Amino acid sequence: MVQSSTLAIPDTGKVPGHVAIIMDGNGRWAVARHLPRTAGHAKGVQAVRRIVEACGRQGVQHLTLFAFSSENWRRPIEEVTLLMRLFMQALDREVGRLHEQGVCLHVIGDLSAFDASLRQRIAAAENLTRDNTRMHLTIAANYGGRWDILNAMRTVLAERPELAADPSLLDEAALLPHLAMPWAPEPDLFIRTGGEQRISNFMIWQLAYTELYFTDAYWPDFDRDELQRAFDWYASRERRFGRTSAQLKHSP
Repeated sequence: MVQSSTLAIPDTGKVPGHVAIIMDGNGRWAVARHLPRTAGHAKGVQAVRRIVEACGRQGVQHLTLFAFSSENWRRPIEEVTLLMRLFMQALDREVGRLHEQGVCLHVIGDLSAFDASLRQRIAAAENLTRDNTRMHLTIAANYGGRWDILNAMRTVLAERPELAADPSLLDEAALLPHLAMPWAPEPDLFIRTGGEQRISNFMIWQLAYTELYFTDAYWPDFDRDELQRAFDWYASRERRFGRTSAQLKHSP
């Protein structure tokens, strides 16, 4: 299990080991081109393929993509239906390619809301790629950061009911294994496309010490050059994790 950045100083490098992305702007990309919003989501799937391959070449070990939030159910039913269909099509078309590239696929979130066919596809894709080690690709679907923390708390209390009687026994070490991504370090770099500057209930716990990068580029336009700009910005950051700049200069 990876330790929390509030408990220990993680290893860092010029290339982020874990990149988390909110893929925003698909609908606005389409509207700007007088296309239906659904066309933007279809175009966004191509951007996913580009960025997965680019991150793999850069040596990124973990890539987490926010595909569908627990709040996205509020969108028009036609758009939600298309997103579910695109998700199934992407699993059918892309999983073989990911497996050949040595990518291990994970899907996190409350999957109980999806129909049986989609859940079966997810399980099959995770099973096929589970032993791959080149990169871990995590898709957050029907995911919310608050749901993640609440779900972890419920699981801890179910397994250790004595904590309800003595909450002082609860610490980060007890909670961490039950969060949605216990196999992955906390993100080094968070990217949000589309011009918005908020994390929108994404990985609230895990983003505590993550560098936050925002770009006006819509997700369908986010390419290798845009990714490199984000990486160059990240490489210029001074990651202190509570320490001073002077301490960094004298650290090994």
